[in-house]
Amino acid sequence: MSEIAIIGAGAWGTALSIVLGRIETHKIRLWAHEKEVCESIAQRRVNEKFLPGQQIPAGVLPCNDLAAALTGAAIVVSVMPSQHCRRLFEQMRPHLRPQTLIVSATKGLEENSLLRMTEVIAQVIKGDNSPAPRIGAISGPSFALEAARGDPTAIAVASQDKELARTVQQEFSHASFRVYTNEDPIGVELGGALKNTIAIAAGVCAGLGLGHNSVAALITRGLAEMTRLVVACGGQAETMAGLACLGDLVLTCTGGLSRNRSVGVELGRGRKLPEILAGMHGMVAEGIFTTTAAVGLARARGVEMPITEQMHAILHLGKAPREAISVLMARSSKSEVRM
Repeated sequence: MSEIAIIGAGAWGTALSIVLGRIETHKIRLWAHEKEVCESIAQRRVNEKFLPGQQIPAGVLPCNDLAAALTGAAIVVSVMPSQHCRRLFEQMRPHLRPQTLIVSATKGLEENSLLRMTEVIAQVIKGDNSPAPRIGAISGPSFALEAARGDPTAIAVASQDKELARTVQQEFSHASFRVYTNEDPIGVELGGALKNTIAIAAGVCAGLGLGHNSVAALITRGLAEMTRLVVACGGQAETMAGLACLGDLVLTCTGGLSRNRSVGVELGRGRKLPEILAGMHGMVAEGIFTTTAAVGLARARGVEMPITEQMHAILHLGKAPREAISVLMARSSKSEVRM
């Protein structure tokens, strides 16, 4: 029996507990920050706050104690919001064994350091000269609700530790959940994070009443600037055609379940960001934080990311969406193949 700790009981963490809980050889502990979430799962087998209506298997044990969640875990799945990753792993570090496999499922960047989640985790764990942790990342087109209800879903697990990737592939795969391995964690993590910014932009287009032409152009050129940054950071351009990049980009830019797209829709309709966030009731749209980090990372690497720059101006500088679109459309003419 594999003991797996899932740290973070938001929609995606809960969905992963349902997916893994269907595999009867697993013992799953799901850590939730909110005590009411633990009580909801323990009493009704449903996470009413973040994923209502989806039955959680009896083999999933909810808990509010980090040490208890991590005890005996062979695999730890990190699904907390990106801005809480460092703090939580500092608390988790004393309870992690050297042989524990750590899998990041958070699609974001740390806003201040500009680090990917696996970099944050490694930095925290190695802070006391401990052995290098065994870390991977999972990402792909995976709305929590659809994965939880058993719709066929495919993701990628990325790590330079091939044994870790194969183990996660084997332990996480199920009849409705297909896992591919990938040796490019830089591309997989950055792709999964950067697409959230483009998804907010796609929502802006929808909120403004723009049609399919606009969104198709946005997705295509968004992918181009994402690829530029991934390659500049040492990732592989080929990864950008995969599940964690193109697949997730298309999903979040077009799917009605995307929180990032939903934020953009409201921005396009003229609502202000603080008002939108207040109405999300604790749900997180990672793209809001990622956009700031992406702009900083692009500037540090000397990479041009015009869509991301304009989204940062809309989100954090109060720029009007139509003005941002005008700026993008008025840029100097270029060759398409110039990435």
